[in-house]
Amino acid sequence: MDGDAGARRVVADADAAQPLQIAIPVTAIKGRGAASRLAHRFESTLRERFDDGWSGGQAHPTAPAAGIGVEAAVAADGTCRIAEGMSEPDRPPQTEVIWEDARSVLTRNDSPDLPLEVSLNPYRGCEHGCIYCYARPTHSYLGFSPGLDFETRIVAKRNVVAVLQNELSAPGYEPVPIALGSATDAYQPVERQLRLTRGVLEVLHATRHPFGLVTKSSLVERDLDVLAAMARDRLVRVYVTITTLDGELARKLEPRAASPLRRLATVRRLAEAGVPVGVSLAPQIPFVNEDMEQVMQAAWEAGARSAFYVVLRLPWELSPLFREWLQVHYPDRVQRVMGRVRELHGGRDYRAQFGDRMRGQGPWADLLRSRFQVAARRLGYNQDREPLERGLFRPGAAFGQESLF
Repeated sequence: MDGDAGARRVVADADAAQPLQIAIPVTAIKGRGAASRLAHRFESTLRERFDDGWSGGQAHPTAPAAGIGVEAAVAADGTCRIAEGMSEPDRPPQTEVIWEDARSVLTRNDSPDLPLEVSLNPYRGCEHGCIYCYARPTHSYLGFSPGLDFETRIVAKRNVVAVLQNELSAPGYEPVPIALGSATDAYQPVERQLRLTRGVLEVLHATRHPFGLVTKSSLVERDLDVLAAMARDRLVRVYVTITTLDGELARKLEPRAASPLRRLATVRRLAEAGVPVGVSLAPQIPFVNEDMEQVMQAAWEAGARSAFYVVLRLPWELSPLFREWLQVHYPDRVQRVMGRVRELHGGRDYRAQFGDRMRGQGPWADLLRSRFQVAARRLGYNQDREPLERGLFRPGAAFGQESLF
């Protein structure tokens, strides 16, 4: 075995001729954002796909490293293992739900970049498959890939309602608005059957606890009864993310989210029901989604009255994942897009600097900020944003009864 840092090769002995290796190009997977199961940053082995001569140069993107029927794994120390019969069937990756019993569901945020201090996420991972999702690297802590695993292995907190009830009714708890689904979409497809978010909303409604949520899903319309009732007491604000009006681009960026036109219909339904609704224009990706003003115009006409944006952020494994996505869908733009991304983040793919990480820095960031501000002023966005009401909180009602507190 040759353990050099270059191409890794496995041979019968040191004197044998080195076999020619042909890399298998990564291709798009229908209905998925990521094109591979990129190794997470805690992985002890690295797997590389190559054509072993039996596959005709074709392999499913989720097949093992060494092609059909053979897996070669090269460890961090350069050693190599080969195992037979470890290939996967040539089929699209299916979604798997993994149950989790959470000890706590309310997370405190100390970042000055985030408007709400507390967040709640019923799910880890997200089937929407948005390639740009900054939460993808969190799947690494579970031992899963931030690539395909993030959108196919969904962790659901089955006791989220009970734990939330306990946390809201704890002595000394002070209500502050909760950001629901701040990392992964609380209304992703599995919510239709699992209804964990619906249970959370019912607890927040019973306790009259303020919250805000951001979603790309039309499933939020299912809960209009609760949202409209809470809106009358200024207890809720909803943002619908619309990155672009280009349906073809949206299918590549966010393959299992609602279409842009369907999201505009959701904005309209929320507004007609009296729910304060805004539009999230996140993320802004240079040379990819360039229709910010058109999105703002369409969302305003649908009933959105507040708006915000952030620039593309590529922490940890998200950087190679996004590069891979560009190579698959827009190979002619890779250098241009990544060059502008580095310009936004001080010469790096990402810099976690408070104040700059959301808006970026440099001339393009200034231009983007100016475009947003001009469009917002022209249309009338962000004029009358009342704070959410905190004074109606009833902690004892978390368990369906009035409190003696």
